[in-house]
Amino acid sequence: MKIEFDHKTGNYLEIDNANIYYEEIENAGKPTLLFLHGGFGNIADFNPIVPMFVADYHIVGIDSRGHGKSTLGTDRLSYKRLQLDVEKVVNHLQLKNIHIIGFSDGGIIACRLAISNNISIQKIVTIGATWSLSDAESTEKELAGITPKEIIEFFEQNFDFYKQHNPIPDAANFVDCALKMWFDKTEDGYPQASVEKISVPVLVIRGNDDTVPLESVVEFTIKVQNSILFNIPFAPHLAFEKYPQFLVEITKDFLNKCDNNE
Repeated sequence: MKIEFDHKTGNYLEIDNANIYYEEIENAGKPTLLFLHGGFGNIADFNPIVPMFVADYHIVGIDSRGHGKSTLGTDRLSYKRLQLDVEKVVNHLQLKNIHIIGFSDGGIIACRLAISNNISIQKIVTIGATWSLSDAESTEKELAGITPKEIIEFFEQNFDFYKQHNPIPDAANFVDCALKMWFDKTEDGYPQASVEKISVPVLVIRGNDDTVPLESVVEFTIKVQNSILFNIPFAPHLAFEKYPQFLVEITKDFLNKCDNNE
C-alpha cells in the first residue's frame, strides 16, 4: 500500500498555461486531507508525516506552480495564482469538505483559500506561515544582495529534486519569480487584514526557533476568531521534521474534535 508521495503515481491538470502536478493516496470514504508545501519545495517534503495520516484520510498533494513536477507557465507567480490553481485542482477532483495542511507558502495559500471561500473547507492547519506584509518586508531586507545562485546553493536539496523532476527546469528564472511573489505588496500577495474573514477553525503551528516572529503569529490568532496556537519548543521553520509524531497527534486531535463538533 502506498503510504507517501512518490512523484510517480500522480497526474497533471493543465491550468492557464501550466501543467500542475497532483498526487492522491486514496482511501475511499475517508475525509480529504490536502497538503500544500512551502517555497522551493514539493509535496514529498511532507513524507516524514504523511504515513501517519494515510489510515484515516484520503490524501491529496499538489506541487505548486513552478515547483516540483509542476511547470511555471507564463502567468505572473503570486499567492493568488497558486490559490486559483489549488481551487481548480480541488474542483477537478470534486473534493468536498476538505482539511488543509499548509507549510510556509502553503499556509499562506490555505489562508487565501479560506478567505475566498470558493471551495468547501472544513479546517486548516498552518505550519511556519505568515500572513503579514511586514514579515515579508523584514525578510526582503535580510535577503537584500543575495543572488539567485546563492539561493539555489542554500536550497541545494530542493533544487536537486527540481532539476531532476521538473519537465521544464529553469532554476534562475524560478528563483526570480518566487522572490517577486514573496515580496509582492499587492492584493495578490499576503492576506493581511483579510484573515479576519476566515471562519473555519485554524490550528496555527510554529517552531519556536522559526524566523516568523511569535508576535506576528499571536496577532494572527487574535484576528482569526476560531484559531489556536501550537508553538513547538526547539523546532525550526520546518517544524514537522523535529517532532513528527507529536505534531501529528496534536493535528489529528484538532481535526477530530472539529469533525465531531466537540
